[in-house]
Amino acid sequence: MKELSVFIDESGDWGEYASHSPYYIVTMVLHDQSVDIVNDLKHLDENLKYMNCNNQCIHAGPIIRGEHQYRDYDPEVRRKLLKNMMYFMRHMKININSIYIEKKRNNDSISATGKLAKLLSKFIKEHYDYFNSFEHVKIYYDNGQVELNKILATVFNTLLDNVEFKRVQPTDYRLFQVADVACTLKLIELKLNNNSLSKSEKTYFETDRILKKNYIKPLQNMEL
Repeated sequence: MKELSVFIDESGDWGEYASHSPYYIVTMVLHDQSVDIVNDLKHLDENLKYMNCNNQCIHAGPIIRGEHQYRDYDPEVRRKLLKNMMYFMRHMKININSIYIEKKRNNDSISATGKLAKLLSKFIKEHYDYFNSFEHVKIYYDNGQVELNKILATVFNTLLDNVEFKRVQPTDYRLFQVADVACTLKLIELKLNNNSLSKSEKTYFETDRILKKNYIKPLQNMEL
């Protein structure tokens, strides 16, 4: 059976607009299960093991900001963690796409829900032949936000007949962690375009050129 896995993560919340949370982003990582990524996973785990991080769930935001379990990590070690993830992502045959809304233009949950549902529907319809080429489409989401869970269930089940939903923990799948990385970098891209990068983000990525060349451009090349 030809199966497509779709790993989904989000950035932002459903509250009112605030300067620290200007966007709501939904990122999808699409993997054709007939494409073997065992060697890619093995290579990533070997690199992370060398850094004594092989048992960690990679979470891009704290890595960039030096928070939580990464607060005592040297900045170069934190950069190397994300570089390893980017290498992993670039060398796999996966697609990554993000949809997003500006919260100040959708400043209530009804407006935000409607806009995101339309954007997701548009994406699926534009790539309907691709989705329909699979006998089975499995959606992996951690059910982190009820509103998004409802949107995903409604839109995917309305447009596709072969969908199954699976609740996951971020620690269970590296591709779910890829979705987290891609979602965080989409937020970084939007902030860069609006000249609103934080001090910690500027420090981590060092220059706009490095950010664009090594992180943003590779993700754009993975878009479906």
